[in-house]
Amino acid sequence: MKRSDFNYVLPPELIAQHPLPERSASRLLALDGGSGAISHHHFSDLLDHLQPDDLLVFNDTRVIPARLWGRKATGGKVELLLERVTGPQTALAHIRASKSPPAGSIIHLSREPGGEPGPYSLLVTGREGELFCVSSQGEQALSAILQDIGHMPLPPYIERGDETGDRERYQTVYARREGAVAAPTAGLHFTEALLQRLDDRGIRRATVTLHVGAGTFQPVREDEIENHLMHKEYLEVDEAVCAAVRETRERGGRVVAVGTTAVRCLESASQATGSLAPLRGDTDIFIYPGYRFRSVDAMVTNFHLPESTLLMLVSAFAGRAAIMAAYAEAIQQQYRFFSYGDAMFITANPQARAGQ
Repeated sequence: MKRSDFNYVLPPELIAQHPLPERSASRLLALDGGSGAISHHHFSDLLDHLQPDDLLVFNDTRVIPARLWGRKATGGKVELLLERVTGPQTALAHIRASKSPPAGSIIHLSREPGGEPGPYSLLVTGREGELFCVSSQGEQALSAILQDIGHMPLPPYIERGDETGDRERYQTVYARREGAVAAPTAGLHFTEALLQRLDDRGIRRATVTLHVGAGTFQPVREDEIENHLMHKEYLEVDEAVCAAVRETRERGGRVVAVGTTAVRCLESASQATGSLAPLRGDTDIFIYPGYRFRSVDAMVTNFHLPESTLLMLVSAFAGRAAIMAAYAEAIQQQYRFFSYGDAMFITANPQARAGQ
């Protein structure tokens, strides 16, 4: 398939720059994958689309304040985005500077862009591909540095600096395990009250972990999407999740993934044998039309960037034509797009095939 098959024109004013005051006040576009039928709701209506025997699978990753600024010894400005924390004092990072710092360089960190260096510094120890290996100096834990002077790594299409409120709002209420540099945004709509309503209705919950990387925002550059190489992200799917999915199948319930990251966890863990099994490690699964889903029956998701791997994933699930029609309807109805935007509830189209 062609990358251009997944293009659409989005008016810039529909890109949400801030979250709504209330998480669950977002709108919810429901798409029936089998028929292509579209209906409009609010996220607080999600329970109307769920059944007591359903299982919701959440990604419990927690976004770290992974964006840092500093200066090289020469005085040159540096911007860092930590991609993966590899130890108490070490990480892999993207570095933006006028000239790439070689191994042995020290970056003196500041609290704000262009600010005066403070007490913290990082040593560049080498490279792994496009990423730089860095370590904190002295005995200071990297996590403590990030909590003190790190900034939330808002997506590139949010055209503002991070604010104090983003530390809470660019984070799910159930986030537990630190390691992501982008939020699993479908989960941003859930509140503690809504989770309690799910419990009261008898809808079960399970959690997986996928530490979302900055690569989630990288566009597909190959004209033929089959040639695209996915970035790697760390995931964990444990036996408790596998058992919950098996029990849901036995009850006749549906497995509902909250977000494309939960989808990628469940489908990655289903690759080896065709059925869900525990998995811990990196995944580079790329799901596009023609893929046969093994573990997911429905999903909650936000709206995705044109020509992105995530738009291709939801197109594989519900059919490209149905997804593109739903996006056109969402634009016409002035839905808010992307991380701080509105949501969709999508059921699978069992007839979805490449090109449909």
